[in-house]
Amino acid sequence: MAKRDYYEVLGVSKDASPDELKKAYRKMALKYHPDRNPGDKDAEEKFKEAAEAYDVLSNPDKKARYDQFGHAGLDGQGGFGAGGMNMDDIFTHFGDIFGDIFGGGRGFGGFSGFGGGGQRRRPVMRGSNLRIKVKLTLEEIDKGCEKKIKVNKYVPCKTCGGSGARGNVYETCPHCHGSGTVIEVKRTILGQMQTQSVCPHCGGQGQIIKDKCRDCNGEGIVRSEEIITINIPAGVQDGMQLSLSGKGNAAPRGGVPGDLIVLVEEQAHDLFDRQEANLYYNLFVTFSTAALGGSVEIPTLNGKVKVKIDAGTPSGKVLRLRGKGLPSVNGYGRGDLLVCINVWVPKSLSREEKTLLEQLGASPNFQPNPTRQERGFFDKMKDLFN
Repeated sequence: MAKRDYYEVLGVSKDASPDELKKAYRKMALKYHPDRNPGDKDAEEKFKEAAEAYDVLSNPDKKARYDQFGHAGLDGQGGFGAGGMNMDDIFTHFGDIFGDIFGGGRGFGGFSGFGGGGQRRRPVMRGSNLRIKVKLTLEEIDKGCEKKIKVNKYVPCKTCGGSGARGNVYETCPHCHGSGTVIEVKRTILGQMQTQSVCPHCGGQGQIIKDKCRDCNGEGIVRSEEIITINIPAGVQDGMQLSLSGKGNAAPRGGVPGDLIVLVEEQAHDLFDRQEANLYYNLFVTFSTAALGGSVEIPTLNGKVKVKIDAGTPSGKVLRLRGKGLPSVNGYGRGDLLVCINVWVPKSLSREEKTLLEQLGASPNFQPNPTRQERGFFDKMKDLFN
């Protein structure tokens, strides 16, 4: 099933401000919250859909890629969606928003969450993002491809399963007594001031490791190499970024892994120049072919094709082969192959060839007399290929 437009999901325009986006998402989250619609799978999917849309549109980088390339620009990994984060991850990721809607907890608790009575959620650590470059040829971009990349990154410790605790044994934090927060009271000229903050000893978890895992020293993550498969969609462009959710560094102690950001680097081609979905090719023909016409075989990304050269074809004329360029990354057809005709002038001639050309040059038919329109066109083509 095709994904809906993210702006349509949240009911906002493309120039909506961050505050408008946040307000629209709050409205959708409140309407389709699972605790308000128990057992309603459709409401749950709409809740996830709204989170995915907000995740993309509230992120400047993801929003820019989405505005330019649509869903294809995110490689299917732009937001949470199916196969992405679960419900708990959504609540954690947008904790600042749910904090003032649901009182800091996931559940409504009979809608008592609005009054701050909701259960306090433990903070979840998030792994850092990774960035890598992938070099692609025009042939790979033409059809799309699958790349297997070896990435050095943090992965969950196999010994402790990522918990950081030997034997998976924890004990209640003695500093916050399991609450995950500490309260500090200060005396001021206005009286006593009370502040609440995350417990620095347990990081807000309410528990500490009784015996640290020796392999990861209690962090739950270790350095290792992992082979990651990246599906590159057809038509990507140099500088485009693809985001693979959850393929970045693992987070300490079972947290949410970061993302893998893939930067596309397009390699120069020996035959073709690229401008968006169109390809440009310089075809060199002999003077006799340009004057008399003929059939010439030229390369494309998908084999060779024959093109007809009309008699009297001038140097600089462009032939357009429709649909022989690159596919659009959004799936809207293909670009064209533009063939620029260049008449090849030999550097050395025999005496007989020189005599023949001198005789031809004396003919009025061989005197150059381009129109103003032709002159302007040749100048543009010269700038394009230089």
